[in-house]
This record gives sequence, C-alpha cells and structure tokens, in this order.
Amino acid sequence: MKLFKNTLTFCLLVFITLTNAQEDLYKEKIHVKDNDTLQYRIMYPENFSEDEEYPVVLFLHGAGERGEDNKKQLVHGSKLFAEQTNRGAFPAIVIFPQCPKSDYWSKVDVDRSTNPIGLNFKYENGPTTSMGLVLDLMDEFAEKPFVKKEKIYVGGLSMGGMGTFEILYRRPEMFAAAFAICGGGDPESAKEYADKIDVWVFHGAKDDVVDPQLSLDMVSAILKYGGKPNFTLYADDNHNSWDSTFAEPELLKWLFSKSKK
Repeated sequence: MKLFKNTLTFCLLVFITLTNAQEDLYKEKIHVKDNDTLQYRIMYPENFSEDEEYPVVLFLHGAGERGEDNKKQLVHGSKLFAEQTNRGAFPAIVIFPQCPKSDYWSKVDVDRSTNPIGLNFKYENGPTTSMGLVLDLMDEFAEKPFVKKEKIYVGGLSMGGMGTFEILYRRPEMFAAAFAICGGGDPESAKEYADKIDVWVFHGAKDDVVDPQLSLDMVSAILKYGGKPNFTLYADDNHNSWDSTFAEPELLKWLFSKSKK
C-alpha cells in the first residue's frame, strides 16, 4: 500500500512539473475587442526575433477544456508543439485560445440527450462570441511583420475540430493547412475552402460522443468541391482519437510543409 501511495505521489509530481513547464513556455495573454475578452496562451520560437518570419499555428481545444483560468486549454496538444525536438525542427508561433464554459467555438445547437450527441450547425447565423474574438485575433496577427502569411495553420479537437472546419469557412484566404480531430461541420461550407486549403481529418471509429460519420461527411464534401483531403480513421479509438493523432510521426512534417495556394 505504501509503495502504491509513493508511486501515485511521484506520478502526480511529474504531472504537475510537466504542466508547469507547459505554462512557462506558453505565455498568458488576453485579446480585447469592444467589451469582450479572449484569454489565450502563446509560445514563441526559441531565439525569437521580430526581424525574422515564422509560421503560426492556432489550436482550438475541446469542450472539456473550456473555462476562465487560461490554463486548461493546454491539456491536449501543447506538449506536441513544445517538445524540444519539434521546436527545433518546426520553429513556429503557437496560439492556444480558451473558450469560456458559457460559449462554444462553432455556431451549432448541441443536443447532449443523445449518444453520440446531436449537432445542428448554423453558420449562417454568424460566429459565436468566442469564434469572433479568435477571428479578430488572427486577423490582427496575420498583419504582423514577423508572421509568414503563407504559412498560417489551424487545428483542433472535438469542439475545436468543429471550430477548425468553421474557421476555414470564415477565413478561407488565411490558412494554408488544417487538421481536425473528432469534429464535424456543415458539409456545404466546404465549397468555400476545399480547393484552397490542405486538410487532414482524424476520427475514432468507436467514437460514441461525436459521430465519426460527421468527419466522413466533411471529407466527402471536400472531395466534392475539388479538395484532396487526408483522412485517418482509427479502428479502435473512441472519442480520444487525439492521442493517436498527436502520435502521428508525419503530422507536423505534413503541416509545416504546406504553404498558401
């Protein structure tokens, strides 16, 4: 029993240490527009210089990481970009905004009484407050002299995967490539970006939270409107297909190889 407690304590200390390390690399920031505020974290490349140009990666978290602490959004994905080898191979500015619990990245009605959840996308009603703030932040960032405008990317998981599809629709001229994990969207919106942006879609075949058919529908729509998407379906994954995605050895190489068409 004592050994178990010591092991548990050690694991907890390691988790806290790793979490604190991520928080040190990703600096706390806020973006204000009118009366609304977006909290976000940002990691700059090592030896960052405003005289150089760098790719930018926007990452949208899932519903479970919503909040007001400006920390929780780093739980999934931040380690991938902050890993020392990846920072060396793919120097980039990486942005992790946080959506409050009262909001959502995508304009969608969510019915949690079903399993998988029911989703009715309503892009025509305009973006949510949080998505609007992200759009404003990215519009502002895209104009900075140290940003490689032809190498701006977006990715996200679950709610963030939905946000990824939507932001491509709302800013098809901005992004060079995107990856959407266990998400979904309005298939008809793909006509705005299908032949303009390279996309890699991931999902778990056993996902009982967000129906994998939603990703299939988006892939089909991208194909229909002239795109050539990558699609990876993990046969044994449930909703947390992000673990398999982040372990993909080609993901970052693929992402950073893309430039705006």
